[in-house]
Amino acid sequence: KYGLTEADIMNHGYKIYTTLDQTQQSTMQSLFKNSANFPANASDGTMVQAASIAMDPSNGGVTAVMGGRGEHVFRGFNRATQSLRSPGSTIKPFAVYTPALQNGYYYDSELQDKKQSYGTNHYSPSNYGDTYRGEVPMYQALQNSYNAPAVWLLNKIGVQKGYDSVERFGINLDKTDNNLAMVLGGIKKGVSPETMAQAFTTFANGGKLTQAHFITKIVDASGKVIVDNDYDQPKRIISKNVANEMTSMMLGTFSHGTGVYAKPANYQVAGKTGTTEADGTGDSAGTTDMWVDGYTPDLVMVNWEGFDQTNKGNHLDVPQGYNVSQLYRAEMTSMLPNTKQTAFTVKDANTLAASESSSESGNVWDEVQQGAGKVGKSIGKGADSLLQKAGDLWNQFTGILGH
Repeated sequence: KYGLTEADIMNHGYKIYTTLDQTQQSTMQSLFKNSANFPANASDGTMVQAASIAMDPSNGGVTAVMGGRGEHVFRGFNRATQSLRSPGSTIKPFAVYTPALQNGYYYDSELQDKKQSYGTNHYSPSNYGDTYRGEVPMYQALQNSYNAPAVWLLNKIGVQKGYDSVERFGINLDKTDNNLAMVLGGIKKGVSPETMAQAFTTFANGGKLTQAHFITKIVDASGKVIVDNDYDQPKRIISKNVANEMTSMMLGTFSHGTGVYAKPANYQVAGKTGTTEADGTGDSAGTTDMWVDGYTPDLVMVNWEGFDQTNKGNHLDVPQGYNVSQLYRAEMTSMLPNTKQTAFTVKDANTLAASESSSESGNVWDEVQQGAGKVGKSIGKGADSLLQKAGDLWNQFTGILGH
């Protein structure tokens, strides 16, 4: 990329300046050496692999990265930047919930949660445990990672809108991914932890997507600057109001949902977890990939865990999600105290939903709730004007909460 060979870099006195934070990097390395932070090895001794990447959401600079476990190999395979895996449900914020908000849905709009099939191929997604609730508010569908409502909602807003949304977040899709399975992570090429972290900077950064990078400057032996990276300024791809509402919903992942075991004590984290089903293992709970993707206003952290090659003997189990959460919780617990500790400016959607009569929100909250109630009863009936009204009311409400 920079016209330098490995020999040049190793032998000619170049200095390479990076965005890495030595404290965060040292912390991550130490945690990766502790086997207690990971699920147990397979019965044949094969080690569960992992990758972690931390990023500054304000500029996309990578502050810490680990590309795998075990003996270090010079220029070895880096799973954080090179491995392309199915993102599972971590793609839902980009593929369905963001475009739904952009098309008039509201954080507690009622979504259908039923077992049903779609299209001529009778695509029929299932919730974990094959449990359904009839209807569920959007924020609960997101935080609990229910599949049926997500697919139903994508079908309602249109698959193309979901596809286009994912690509705007910098996640490259194949043309064959333009179908409902996309929202559950069913994409051809997969995605790296680095790309997922970059995408999540958008929410942490108020709707602006940053460019992930490691190197800021390269200086030769004489002191001449031969590379001075001037990365593009963060690009607005969604409105601040939509970013705020997404954050409000994703705070619930760690406070009430699938990420509760990954939450660091005394800190709020927003984000999404994800798993992908392992085929051909003979285990109904068999899992190929487990993700925990989260952020604060100061730090984005993405973790992936799984086996390089999944088979009948080498796969994760859904109950091991607790073990997967251990590493994430340890990393965030160690790193967040050394950040600016900037507080979120929006409230958890669970708090908003529970405080509809609170005097704290006054008449605006009453108005929001009335609009949302109408939307909840009208979803699926084509009540576009009501949907838009509720979206406008949310914009007023988040303005009061702050940005």
